[in-house]
Amino acid sequence: METTKQARPVVQAGPVVGAVDIGGTKIAAGLVNSEGAVLAWEECATEQERGFADGVDRIAGMLRHCASRANAEVSGIGIGCTGPVYPHNGEIGDVEFLKSWKGANLVAALESRFGVRAALENDADAAALGEASWGAGRGKQQVVFVTVGTGIGVGIVLKGELYRGVDGAHPEIGHQIIDASGPPCYCGALGCWEALAAGPALARWMDEQRPGCGLSAKQICAMAAAGDELARNAVEREGHYLGLGLANLVNIFCPEAIVLGGSVMQSAPLFIDRIGEEIRRNCTQVPAERTEIRLPSLGPQAAIIGAARTWHHRFRGKGEPSVAGS
Repeated sequence: METTKQARPVVQAGPVVGAVDIGGTKIAAGLVNSEGAVLAWEECATEQERGFADGVDRIAGMLRHCASRANAEVSGIGIGCTGPVYPHNGEIGDVEFLKSWKGANLVAALESRFGVRAALENDADAAALGEASWGAGRGKQQVVFVTVGTGIGVGIVLKGELYRGVDGAHPEIGHQIIDASGPPCYCGALGCWEALAAGPALARWMDEQRPGCGLSAKQICAMAAAGDELARNAVEREGHYLGLGLANLVNIFCPEAIVLGGSVMQSAPLFIDRIGEEIRRNCTQVPAERTEIRLPSLGPQAAIIGAARTWHHRFRGKGEPSVAGS
């Protein structure tokens, strides 16, 4: 099986959890020890059109290859997946980027392959658990993780526990309405946060201003950093809408820390000042100055580490220190 990336293993320490991160464009799998260190990892393209069974085959193959490279045995499997997903029964919901996987049970499939327990969470929730326990939110009681990439996902950890809605639902905060006269989103709403501030929204606005340019969000950010005026306008607009959504989170949750991750936030210096302006302007009734805006500290493997933490949170949380302090 061919994969697009590999990472060199590090020294093993303690029990090892298999970790899987599934996004719209790529799947990453690896092994993570009990201290949050990645022992080995690999990536491949998602290619959801190949079907669920093929996806499971590739995930299992990457995990086994990583276990061989790290000379480790998989004791459990944690999964972070773009949502919606059903964490308590292990099924994939109606995910825009995984249409052929709808209704499939990823937990059951991997448990059957490896003979260990598996845990599934929305990828933003998984990342929130990782950053709250081992990363930028460590030691904080209220941590909000926001990932901005192909979409916008938000995970919330309050006093060491993952916040869930009714029936264990993951709140789709990326689909809060920011501008009711804004562009349509696949969710059916107009002007939701994702439709205005996710990576494709940034690219779409640029293409409207410069028809046919076909630039990605990453390319636009690079152009803005190099001084292109239109790209700088696009980045200014992006910072405005990101800031509005984050201001809503500050007003509603008053968190100690908001951690900003995802591919778009790799260019965070372009947006951070405007984000701060919007929070200060719109959050006058709460102690907004007490909310720290942070970048992830777990590095490019944060999604895999968060997926591993999902397993710890589900199956070992009662016997370990709280997520905020562990």
